[in-house]
Amino acid sequence: MDNQTVSQLLPDIYHRLMARYGPQHWWPAEEPFEVIAGAILTQSAAWRNVEKAIANLKAAKALSPQALRRLSLPEVAALIRSSGYYNVKALKLKSLASWLGKYYDDNLNKLFIGDIDRLRQQLLSVHGIGQETADSIILYAAHKPVFVIDAYTRRIINRVGLAPDSNSYTVYQALFMDNLPGDAGLFNEYHALLVCLAKDVCRSRPLCRQCCLSSICRFYETVE
Repeated sequence: MDNQTVSQLLPDIYHRLMARYGPQHWWPAEEPFEVIAGAILTQSAAWRNVEKAIANLKAAKALSPQALRRLSLPEVAALIRSSGYYNVKALKLKSLASWLGKYYDDNLNKLFIGDIDRLRQQLLSVHGIGQETADSIILYAAHKPVFVIDAYTRRIINRVGLAPDSNSYTVYQALFMDNLPGDAGLFNEYHALLVCLAKDVCRSRPLCRQCCLSSICRFYETVE
């Protein structure tokens, strides 16, 4: 598919999703560190289970780098048990808290002040933070324009007929960032709307007849 077609289709998809679902107001958090913790906890987890883990951390007054450093690994794991893989995620949270204290004095403004590429490389150096998690932090906590690619986004893009030649994270991300205005608010809503669509109708076994993208979807054409 040529670039002109992509640059026309991506805004069309966004407007259709917005008309169907409206603003998503994502990420639901009271402050940036909660977003960062949530980005780690949501790895391979349903959001409702992440919410329980975050509520436990808040109740224990443990939702800060300082508090996480004071707690033992088993104590953190017990608080986030609902999110699954809790021992692994406890180590990730403890590693993040240690890193923030060592290099940034727990000051997220110091962390976020750099440009996107530098910030991304710094986050990727932390144990347990991969590309999707790093970009979620950059977009939703630092409010910088980077598009988050997850399994839901890949599924929808592939089905619509916009799959790039490569399966790499970077190439999928470039599809959006090269064809949309570099606006954090737009990227925020677009990604959240794609997640909403994937959970609502574009499931593993899709409900194509209920989808607002059916008239422009290659996959729908094959099942009709």
